Formats: sequence, structure tokens, C-alpha cells
Amino acid sequence: MSSGLIERIREAVDSALQAFQAAPSAGALEAARIEFLGAKGRLAELMKALGALPKEERPEAGSAANAARQAITAAHQAAAAALERQAGAADLLDVTLPGRRQPRGHQHVVSRTAAEICDIFARLGFSLVEGPEVETDFYNFEALNFPPDHPARDMQDTLFVSRELLLRTHTSPMQVRTMEKTQPPVWVVVPGKTYRRDSDISHSPMFHQVEGLVVDQGITFADLKGVLTAFAAAMFSPDTQIRLRPSFFPFTEPSAEVDIACVLCHGAGCRLCKGTGWLEILGSGMVDPAVYGFVGYDPDKVSGFAFGMGIERVAMLKYGLDDIRMFYESDLRFLTQF
Repeated sequence: MSSGLIERIREAVDSALQAFQAAPSAGALEAARIEFLGAKGRLAELMKALGALPKEERPEAGSAANAARQAITAAHQAAAAALERQAGAADLLDVTLPGRRQPRGHQHVVSRTAAEICDIFARLGFSLVEGPEVETDFYNFEALNFPPDHPARDMQDTLFVSRELLLRTHTSPMQVRTMEKTQPPVWVVVPGKTYRRDSDISHSPMFHQVEGLVVDQGITFADLKGVLTAFAAAMFSPDTQIRLRPSFFPFTEPSAEVDIACVLCHGAGCRLCKGTGWLEILGSGMVDPAVYGFVGYDPDKVSGFAFGMGIERVAMLKYGLDDIRMFYESDLRFLTQF
């Protein structure tokens, strides 16, 4: 008798598997589950028949019935998961659904300003070169005519990696590196990251600079002024005025700070320029002949000029910003304006 009941249990399992696989929807699958696993389902009816078996045949038939319940339950769960996946795939492929708009990327205002600066100087005949951000004391200070006791070498100004290595404080080391490898004429600009121990609304411990260097025969201070005037006109507006104020840098002589007419009041005086009508933009000067001694140039045959500007500073002036920290706060409301 038990063999007949076991055969009926196996047939119920086969029928359940076929019904589950053929179920076209979650509702049909649930109906099939009730048919086989419900309180009055086929498996429950077969379980009742166990009581009519002889005592010695019940264990085998009961074991078969329990295995059947586990198999039918597992098959139902697998079928339900398959229907759920199909429903999800149907949603993904529904061409009537509205499109998923991807957020539009924006070039960072500092990167945009750097590219614009380099493009202007490229049109003026300059080539672009880059150098290491971890520099030696020789290239960052000594070869640029900084004396051993210069304040810039102190720990409170410079980020040292070791006694001889440091994070470059300007892109000016590439002046020496370029002249070591190149004979005049030299016309290069050097964009890149620089580092100093400074942090407030107008200074950042990491910022970006563009260094410029020209060395050739017969280069004069008038050439420097002409290049910077052309740059200011292209970067800001054609009628932008500049002025040069005497200053000092260890690697240029004579040296000059360069101001532009205020981009807001155009020289009339306002809060941005503190009533002066002028905004400082960069430092410049004629290359000190002492620097030529480190690269083997003859100062009697060549002359040149150099200049350096902070890219963030130029961006702040161009767009009328008053806090350098806004560039690094990753606030999309600010960044997407540019």
C-alpha cells in the first residue's frame, strides 16, 4: 500500500513543478501554491492517507511526504523569484517610461581659468611645460637666488618632506629646469599646483600658479609690459589698464608687482579694490643675472623676464569672488554657475 501512496506523492511533486513553471503571473502562481500546499491541497490530502497505512509502512511514506513538501516549497519560491525578475526587467525595458536624465558635468572654474590663461599665452608664442610638485631645495630656492637665511625657507612658510625635499612653493623651479635643458630662445609657461603654509579667505595651503619665462637676445622690460598688457586685455577686457609697481623678488631684478584696473568699478574706486581703483594680479621682473650662472647662460648675450600669477587669484578677479575657499568646498550651487 505504501508504494502506491509514495507514487502518488511523486506525481503531486511533478504536477506542482509543472504548474509553477507554467504560471504566467503572480496570481496564477499563488493559485497553484494553494492547490498543492494549501490546508485542503493535494499534499494535505495525501498526508491524511498516511493514517490508513500499516504501522510499519508509515515511516517511509511520511519521509516521502516531508521531502515532497520541501521540494514543492522550494520550487514555489524559485518560481516567485523568477516572476519578480521578469517584472523588473519589463519595467526597465518599458519604452513608454520617461527617460532618466543624467546630471551634466561642469569643468571646475579653476581648471577653466587655467586653460584660458595657457591658451592666451600659447597665442602669444609660449610653449607649455610642467614639472614635479615635490622639489629639491636647490631648484625651489638656491638656483633662484634665495639666500640661505631667506624667510621663505622657514618651516612656517614651506612644507618640507625632508631636509632637502619640499612641496614646491611656486612653479618658478621650472625656470631653472627648462634653461638647463634648453638653449635660448626660451618662451614657456608653467601651470601647476603649489603649496604653502597659509589658509584664510585669500590664501589656501594648496593653490595653482602659472609661471612665465622668456629668455632671448635683446629682451627688455618693455617686452615684459607688452606681454602682460596683451594678457590682461585678452583675459579681462580689451580696455583693461595695468600698472607696474616696484617690488622685490630674489630671482628678478628689477622686479614689479602688476595691478589691473578694478574689474568692477574700472578705476573709480569701490569695496573690491578698497577705493584704490586697482587690483594686484601678479609679480614679475627681469631675470636676475645670478640665475643664469646656475644654468650656464651668458648674461652679456641674453636677457629675459619672468612672471607668476595665482590662478585662483585671476579667477576671483574675473568673476568678482571674495573668498578663495569657495573653490574647494564642492558646493554644486556655486560650481555650476561657471
